[in-house]
Amino acid sequence: MRKEDCFYLGKIAKKFSFKGEVLAYLDTDEPELYENLESVFVECNKHLIPFFIENASFHKNDFLRIRFEDVNTEEEAEALLGNDLYLPLSMLPKLTGNKFYFHEVIGFEVEDQRLGVVGKIQSINDSTAQPLFEVLNRGVEILIPMIDHFLVKVDRENKKVVMNLPEGLIEMYL
Repeated sequence: MRKEDCFYLGKIAKKFSFKGEVLAYLDTDEPELYENLESVFVECNKHLIPFFIENASFHKNDFLRIRFEDVNTEEEAEALLGNDLYLPLSMLPKLTGNKFYFHEVIGFEVEDQRLGVVGKIQSINDSTAQPLFEVLNRGVEILIPMIDHFLVKVDRENKKVVMNLPEGLIEMYL
């Protein structure tokens, strides 16, 4: 499995027991969707390795307590600490309406209701306080805040994000 075909689920944070159990922090708004997983991919040395889950349950709401098959000792669990967990993109719940996954809109056009097509989404910068669409317009990068108030429609069929942007935002880049 390639990392590009997967989404980041979380990280193995701590050892839990002397029997090889671990606690995983899940980076999701709906952790309950992932309680009954059969397997996950664990990133080890930049490779995704499938690990089968013997059992899993929530621990103090923030963590998923996992017992992997063939991980039976504290030392084996310790070797997994800090590794990221991934699942195939096909396991993401489908979103509808104006809700979207960041990876889903890469390559979509951004259309402003006033100015028309602004450019194509190249990536999303979520390292700032407000995530930004990084849009390319004839070689010029435009940063557009991903604010619900600006978002009019996510048109999956036509691969377009329709926005109502404040006057001057796009003009300052062009």
